[in-house]
Amino acid sequence: MKTLSQTWFADGYIDFELKKYTLLAYLQEINSYFNQNKLYPQLADLIFHFNNLVAFRENKKYLQEQFPKKLTGIQIEKLQLLYESLVQDDELMQELEDIINYASSNMKRTITSATQIYEFVESTLTIEPIGIMPLDHTEGYFMLCEGACKNTWVYQYRLSIFEKHDEKYRSIKTEFVDVWQRNFVNSYQSIKAQLIRNRSDFPNPAVYSVETALTIPMEETLLPIAKRSLVKFISLEE
Repeated sequence: MKTLSQTWFADGYIDFELKKYTLLAYLQEINSYFNQNKLYPQLADLIFHFNNLVAFRENKKYLQEQFPKKLTGIQIEKLQLLYESLVQDDELMQELEDIINYASSNMKRTITSATQIYEFVESTLTIEPIGIMPLDHTEGYFMLCEGACKNTWVYQYRLSIFEKHDEKYRSIKTEFVDVWQRNFVNSYQSIKAQLIRNRSDFPNPAVYSVETALTIPMEETLLPIAKRSLVKFISLEE
């Protein structure tokens, strides 16, 4: 996949036409994945770059708070120094603002098209608890099935809470367990019984099924959306 540097819009020679072609080449490849209904990791990368542009345009110091894991201290300092120096150069500052405005507008349009795919897939998901559920839903398993449901992919999950800017968020970590061929013998209840019997670390796990009638890429689209949807579903249960 074509990638942009984290400070691509400010790297090297600041020229609108040059940066425009750099951006369009990146978006062309991103869209080629989206046209195949493959959203990740491309969508996450695109959103990062979009937020980066917006943060630089609106509040340069905000970069350090918003992207501590992605931007190094040197990169943040470079962007801050660049902005301070450009304030004194009206022509160059205008060129950079044109680049940022053009790029953010095109990125937003591409994000919107990907979001429509995401929301459509999410709307087709059916999530159901399997069997008797424990009081603690923060860890367990989910069974993922798509299309004709010929196979069932099983993942172990663990939810955790973290705080950011005085707000609490939930994250989910997953680990692939196995895949079962779907048939009368391997029902959801039967798979749950096998998991309890063979994996003693969870004697009474929370188990969910996640289904869609769509046939879509598993790793690039269905799994990431299923994980986020499961987090929302469990949060509403509590």
